Amino acid sequence: MARRRSRRAAFPGSERSLDRFKAEVMREAGYKVSPEQPNQVKYEVAQSLGIPLVPGSNGQLRTEDAGRIGGQIGGRMVRELVRMAQQQLQSREPR
Repeated sequence: MARRRSRRAAFPGSERSLDRFKAEVMREAGYKVSPEQPNQVKYEVAQSLGIPLVPGSNGQLRTEDAGRIGGQIGGRMVRELVRMAQQQLQSREPR
């Protein structure tokens, strides 16, 4: 049986910063994102993938489709974090 994930950030208090980061990354990817409601971008991502996601109950949604939606968002966030880390490492002076 699969373990249910916690929907809380690993560091208490970082939720707003993560939401702002999500909004920024998805806006740069061409999605319309409201800074006040960055989690709503999942509906636009679902629509672009042809997945029928609607507010409320989505009991008909396959796990694979939910993963495709989340993967688009989370994957872009991770790629941007890696890019930022690489840039920061390159800007350090060698010892």
